Amino acid sequence: MSHIHLCWELGGGLGHAGRLKMLAQALLARGHRVTMSLRDLMQSHALLADLDVPKLQAPVWLHDAVGLPPSGNLAEILFNCGYLEPSALRGMVAGWRDLYTVLRPDLVVGDFAPTALLAARSMGLRCAAIGNGFYMPPAGQPLPAWREAPAGRLANSEARMLATANAVLTGLGAPPYAQAAQAFLGDMSLLCTWPELDHVEGRADAHWFGPSFVTQGGLAPRWPEGDGPKVLAYLKGAHAGQAPALAALAAEGCRVLAYVPEVAAGARPPVISERILYAEAPVALPQALAEADLCACHAGDATLAQALLAGVPLLMLPSHTEQFLSARRVAMAGAGYNAALLTPESDWRPVVRSLLNDPCYRAAARDFAARHQGFRQQEMNQAMARRLEALLA
Repeated sequence: MSHIHLCWELGGGLGHAGRLKMLAQALLARGHRVTMSLRDLMQSHALLADLDVPKLQAPVWLHDAVGLPPSGNLAEILFNCGYLEPSALRGMVAGWRDLYTVLRPDLVVGDFAPTALLAARSMGLRCAAIGNGFYMPPAGQPLPAWREAPAGRLANSEARMLATANAVLTGLGAPPYAQAAQAFLGDMSLLCTWPELDHVEGRADAHWFGPSFVTQGGLAPRWPEGDGPKVLAYLKGAHAGQAPALAALAAEGCRVLAYVPEVAAGARPPVISERILYAEAPVALPQALAEADLCACHAGDATLAQALLAGVPLLMLPSHTEQFLSARRVAMAGAGYNAALLTPESDWRPVVRSLLNDPCYRAAARDFAARHQGFRQQEMNQAMARRLEALLA
């Protein structure tokens, strides 16, 4: 069988590592050898502890790019990761090439790993991309824009990113990219989302495999005593809306089971109320969502997908552009509220009241669940493994 190397280069959170774990399990079950290189070995250690494959530190960009405006497309994200100048990018590519020289994989699969894919292309290695719609742009089109910018800026940024990547490729004797989107897609792309949650609206001729996430583990849910709707909250302390959201939930009579990593690590709770119980560790999402009336979260892929599969509406507090676009799609579907529209000083109680009392939100979430009731993680990952085997063949 083949040796397949799975990479995670850019982006935060455990969604990337979880997606690669699910794929690795499917590939191992089919007899392949799997190795991994990961952006964050510490953060992903517990999640991947039961996956018996070599796990290496991915070459990652460690420097700050000063004076850049907020990113308006994927090219401008890469400007913060070495793609401003070929001289900067060459060192990163050299690190990936050395890694492949030692490992000698037959196929490289990258989750938000454009430099890993570029290095594979430079060595003639077959490569594929896996991930959600945010960093999997449509082939043959300009990179999607998500922020207003002065006329011509985003097109110029895309051209500069492409020129930087191609300068490195041609310097290594490899074929250049024809378009910037190719840098994110490899020889094959596996789009892990549903059309309703795709960050690119109106994408044509795509195959949506569905979201990939790790479901096992977590504490059994335990709710505050008394009456009132049950709300599962997965929120981080750095978000300015965390405290007003929790306060509004408690004020509206909800029983809130909240996992806040900072509080679990010993920090003072942002809101103290007998209606809020702070979990000491992550909660088992499938079990908790089966009992919940509402889910408050940052609109990460895994939590969104599991809440919608359970037919639970969402109060979403996005922390960055990718989450904002996800929250916007869910709000457009009528299954939740995008709280990016609120400030910490806003009155959050009417929003919470509406989510709890307006039946349209729960109806939309249940309609979503009904459309995808046949979705099975194991089947999806086996299907992706077969596609990768076809690329190898």
